Amino acid sequence: MLSSSHWSRVRMVMVETSLSANLGAAARAMKTMGLTRLVAVNPQQDPLTEEALARASGADDVLQQMHVVNTLDDALAGCSLVVGTSARDRALPWPMLTPRELPQTLASVDADDDVAILFGRERSGLTNEELARCHYHVHIPANPDYSSLNIAAAVQVIAYELRMATMAVEALEVEARPRAKAEDLEGFFLHLQAMLVDIDFADPNNLRQLMLKLRRFYMRGQPEPTELNILRGIVSQTQKTLKRGDHV
Repeated sequence: MLSSSHWSRVRMVMVETSLSANLGAAARAMKTMGLTRLVAVNPQQDPLTEEALARASGADDVLQQMHVVNTLDDALAGCSLVVGTSARDRALPWPMLTPRELPQTLASVDADDDVAILFGRERSGLTNEELARCHYHVHIPANPDYSSLNIAAAVQVIAYELRMATMAVEALEVEARPRAKAEDLEGFFLHLQAMLVDIDFADPNNLRQLMLKLRRFYMRGQPEPTELNILRGIVSQTQKTLKRGDHV
């Protein structure tokens, strides 16, 4: 079962929300389920308009305490698990969860680590690049003939499933373990990319698909901080060996 410590570590991250009213509605959806940490990335309107406060409908505290940031990097800083909501299939398959499977995945994270759940733009959702920052994608199995779901309704569905998990009678028997932070993973991928170019494994002008596949591979394993340090060390030593000119 998700502990209160896990619960307080969940960030609901809304990316480039067009309408401030949807931020207010999301705040209401969160508060009804006991969530309080709302992060807005580059909102397209003032997030504290009268309409937003009206739609919050008593969840003004969640809305007013919302953390507004300029970039996704800022929103994910310190997070060891990142989950992105996705309404459509992608060209490159990614580990996928249903909302009901999400709580067990969150329960596997160390209770002191932060978790981010990303929600994209009202019209277009999250970009492929943003989804590539996620360990998992979560898909709400709506009616395929009419799958359009308001962003605040999507927040409500996810928040409901998390709350139901906290009320479960049987504990989710998953061993919690430390995981590398989002910013450390990004540093590793940039380091790895540079090394692949240095050893002529990758074309610097054609890296996108290769790096997406490598991201999927490494993020599927959800490396611990010490494991990520080992990987960084391997990359660094490869670069040093290359510079010395004593590679085969």
